[in-house]
Amino acid sequence: MSSSPFDETRPPEPPRRRRRRKRGPRRGWGSGGDGSREAFMVPDVEFASYYDKPVVKAPPWGHEVAAYLVLGGIAGGSGLLALGAQIAGLPKLRRNTRLSALGAVIVGGAALVADLGRPDRFYNMLRTFKVTSPMSVGSWILASFGAGAGITAVAELDRLSGERVPLGPLRKLLQLLEGPAGVEAGIMGTPLAAYTAVLLSDTAVPTWNAMHRDLPFVFVSSASLAAGGLAMITTPTAQTRPARALAVLGVLGDVVAMRWTESQMDPTAAEPLHHGHPGAMLRWSERLAILGGIGALLGGGWPPTAVLSGAALVAASTLTRFGVFEAGLESTKDPRYTVVPQKRRLAKRRAEGVVDDSITTAG
Repeated sequence: MSSSPFDETRPPEPPRRRRRRKRGPRRGWGSGGDGSREAFMVPDVEFASYYDKPVVKAPPWGHEVAAYLVLGGIAGGSGLLALGAQIAGLPKLRRNTRLSALGAVIVGGAALVADLGRPDRFYNMLRTFKVTSPMSVGSWILASFGAGAGITAVAELDRLSGERVPLGPLRKLLQLLEGPAGVEAGIMGTPLAAYTAVLLSDTAVPTWNAMHRDLPFVFVSSASLAAGGLAMITTPTAQTRPARALAVLGVLGDVVAMRWTESQMDPTAAEPLHHGHPGAMLRWSERLAILGGIGALLGGGWPPTAVLSGAALVAASTLTRFGVFEAGLESTKDPRYTVVPQKRRLAKRRAEGVVDDSITTAG
């Protein structure tokens, strides 16, 4: 019988004392009375799954969660861009990005609540704060960003309506809080765009888990190009220079970060990113991001080009997040995406001489 490579590290066992037996008929196959020549009745088995069931259970998330990933990125990037417009003194860009941030938060929050089933499930997550839980931290990030974005958006709507919003004595308080709220929303924008990547990769889903080190960089870059693209659509070109710059930087970061992330993954775990419907979405995402980035860089000052480039960038960000989301779900359907990377990690640990513990799946 074959022995495990870990048996080489075990101390030798003391010799056993032989017992005298009475002579009798020989048992087993052949002339080996001790059974050493018996035929093995159980052949080697190649592991596939348990009763043809997936090794990893797919998370019960629908496309509402994927929509929330997209809208959360747009909201976070718009909040950051609004802070830049606030500092640079660009009122139209500031107004449009603030309204975009609040709108994306509201719609994205509605999609999240729709997936949760009941609004009180979201409220209950705010009853505690647990640093080790991405869901808990993310809920507080979303609530904090929403508060700042709400104050700034109401201030913009009041200003846009000629102060006809029925605020009464609260108008002066709103004007005092507008500036600090804009800074707070801008600061919380980047964590809002990144925490959803941590939320995905902190699961046992093979493809998401294999991306855990680098996926936040992909999502932040994707959020930047989406927010910049949306601002190019909604804002006159005279004030979109910061948006175009953010979009171009987002495109560079998105393409480089995605390629780097795939290169650091186990090849088997990365397969769903290239095959089927998720692979098609991610290929088109890269193409649209490059086209939109070129348009923003070279023709962003001309309104038709700015609108087309902005639409391409928003579509690219949407396809990136939906593609990553769908690829993760696909990776739970085939046991190979779970078992093969585990075997490679185990072989690597053995090659490095790590044989004194029971951990076989750690990277």
